[in-house]
Amino acid sequence: MVILVYWGVILSPVPFDPVESEARPLMKSKQQVVSEFRRTEIVDAARTVFARHGFALGIMDEIAKEAGIAKGTIYLYFRSKTEVYKAVLAHDMKALKGSTLERIDAATGLRDKIGAFTLARLENAEARKEFFRIMDSEQGSLTMTRSQYREFLREPVLRLAAAIEKASRKGEIRRVPAEKIAWLIADMTRGTIQRRLIEQSETPPAEDSRFLLNFIWPSLALKPDSPEL
Repeated sequence: MVILVYWGVILSPVPFDPVESEARPLMKSKQQVVSEFRRTEIVDAARTVFARHGFALGIMDEIAKEAGIAKGTIYLYFRSKTEVYKAVLAHDMKALKGSTLERIDAATGLRDKIGAFTLARLENAEARKEFFRIMDSEQGSLTMTRSQYREFLREPVLRLAAAIEKASRKGEIRRVPAEKIAWLIADMTRGTIQRRLIEQSETPPAEDSRFLLNFIWPSLALKPDSPEL
């Protein structure tokens, strides 16, 4: 407990809890809130403009117009169009990671968790398909390297791998290398996304997710005298 003293007068005691103090989240300043809001506005506007025109033709003037701000305001938050593009990519991948983790955790049973993983990614790509086409077609410094892609996916894949390992140990599926299988599922899902973009598929994401699940699950299911993978 802390006793406050002011000009020799003892004021009422103020309880002090160091644990509560450390646990209490710091309040964001008004400037921080405005800054985050403005960055999000710019990122959302840029995604729309890049999807409409591509990176090369997506100019800063149009991004500013889409966001309803002055062009100079963009440069208070981003140094270049490339930086804006990468911010869109990072924002979307972070959102995808969060939604994928939530859907994996909400699913019960390994089969449903695999389906949740594939469907979350397929639906996300469908919702942002024009921007995803740009992401796949751009070259050089704008492309996402395989290591960057894997880093964005690492947590959802490891969450899926944990579910595979748990099911394997409980004897619900075959004994398999869990992380290897989880990354294989991620790569198959990415391949499906790329095919959908190239072919401009009209197949609903849920249908492709079911196709993947029906292809993957038999290789995990228990079979008599099945060799380990």
